[in-house]
Amino acid sequence: MLRVAVIGTQGQLARSLAELSGDDAAITCIGRPLLDLAEPETVAVALDELPADIVVNAAAYTAVDRAESEADLAFAINRDGAAAVADVCARRNLPLIHLSTDYVFDGTGSGAWRETDACHPQSVYGASKLAGEQAVLAAFPAAVILRTAWLHSPFGTNFVKTMLRLSAERDRLRVVADQHGSPTYAPDLATAILAMARRLAGARDAALSGIFHLAGSGETTWHGLAVTTMAMAGRGILVDPISTADYPTPVTRPANSVLATAKIAAAYGIRLPPWQEGVRHGVARLLSHE
Repeated sequence: MLRVAVIGTQGQLARSLAELSGDDAAITCIGRPLLDLAEPETVAVALDELPADIVVNAAAYTAVDRAESEADLAFAINRDGAAAVADVCARRNLPLIHLSTDYVFDGTGSGAWRETDACHPQSVYGASKLAGEQAVLAAFPAAVILRTAWLHSPFGTNFVKTMLRLSAERDRLRVVADQHGSPTYAPDLATAILAMARRLAGARDAALSGIFHLAGSGETTWHGLAVTTMAMAGRGILVDPISTADYPTPVTRPANSVLATAKIAAAYGIRLPPWQEGVRHGVARLLSHE
């Protein structure tokens, strides 16, 4: 049986991974207060007591806007905590999958971002996640950095859940239509990560290490995602397209979050379903609990 240690307990991906625990994979999620990435000294103690064949670091400081005023905390978790995890994995020779983000890029241009493209984060959050990637690979060059984007699920707080909530309260929505990306259904991502874990735990191959991108297939805008969510939910809510300038936030979101996924398809044979399928499954689960 494959033993997977997941760092994080409450996040969308950690909870999606926990659902996959079964007869052929024992998935254990560990988090605060036992393991707190903001206190790196807790990492080795917690992980060394946990039987594992592979570690997935799904925990992070993800409050994008608040990070601008909490930079020290963001870097403590996303860089120093991540480095502490990589140190343990390197010492124990445990494969590591470390989750990262499209925010390491500046969001300019129209093409999909490749793993080899230069990173220019435009926010504290993005800078802290890029620093985390660099720290992980410095401590453990055989680690896998897995960048994803636009995560949604039946868990936690996310765009799809917010749209469904607002559509029950309003008869019209206004949603940004000039930011492009690939919505990623966390349960789909979790299934892919488990498949990656089986490969990594089975044999060491340099082609399986390094930086990879993985997101839902295809692309849309936040407006397109909102319209599709309403259609999947059977709600006749008007969704007006607006510009980023019409919805100012402390941190400007990337205009282009589309990630190229050819590298992971070639190395692992993995491609996520079309983003619309993820929305359909997610909305169905959410509505079943209303």
